[in-house]
Amino acid sequence: MEWLDAFILGLVQGLSEYLPVSSSGHLQIFREILGIELPNDVSLQFDIILHAATVCSTIVVLWPMFARLCKSFFTFKMDSDFWYVCKILLSCIPVAIVGFCFKDSVESAFNNLTVVGICLCVTAALLAFAHFSDRRNGRLARPNAGRDISWLDAFVIGCGQAVAVLPGLSRSGTTIATGIILGDKRDKVAAFSFLMVIIPILGEALLSVVELVKEPAAQAENSVGAVSLVIGFATSFIVGCCACRWMISLVNRGKLVWFSLYCIVMGIICLLWR
Repeated sequence: MEWLDAFILGLVQGLSEYLPVSSSGHLQIFREILGIELPNDVSLQFDIILHAATVCSTIVVLWPMFARLCKSFFTFKMDSDFWYVCKILLSCIPVAIVGFCFKDSVESAFNNLTVVGICLCVTAALLAFAHFSDRRNGRLARPNAGRDISWLDAFVIGCGQAVAVLPGLSRSGTTIATGIILGDKRDKVAAFSFLMVIIPILGEALLSVVELVKEPAAQAENSVGAVSLVIGFATSFIVGCCACRWMISLVNRGKLVWFSLYCIVMGIICLLWR
């Protein structure tokens, strides 16, 4: 992979991870546009590295909250922050089950623009439904309206994250929209959505590193290259820091519905691409 391709994919990942337009779907779209051909496993590992970069962006942007939560959890304070982390752990169970039990099925969905197109249309419908649900309940102009995330809400939002492993189904869009539909506060849902992805993505990144160490020769044949990897990671991280702040602002102002129009247009384009 050329360094310019890695830069463009890093840029796409940094933006689309936080905006509700599906990062995995857009990475596949741009691979098609750029004519990048890599084996599925190598392509997926590169995507995981880019996702790990945006996870680092989340930690940087939400550092005060992240540090406070870690301190509470690892010192067993048993306060509200400790239980908040427990809710995040609960939300990770569904995606862990999908990852362990349906990994091959999920991977086969990648590199398939038809799946991406359908899932983008589903993302558009979900964002629109969440917007009108918020509007119907009179919460649209009040980001702090609603309730705090309950244990059941955390699990349901986690189920949304598990389904969103499909390319084209936005993870941030699905989880935030699910929380809004459940009646949770928009500002709380945005932070929860960004924090809950840290454990699954870092876990995937660790597994990829283990596979690379176990089979270095096979991986080296079709690797993206160290320079491209660094450029992709750095670009995704820097752009992700900006996009994360922007997305939190958009959620608080109830502006996600406009992305449903974008998703439906891109979904139709993907379905008609071939």
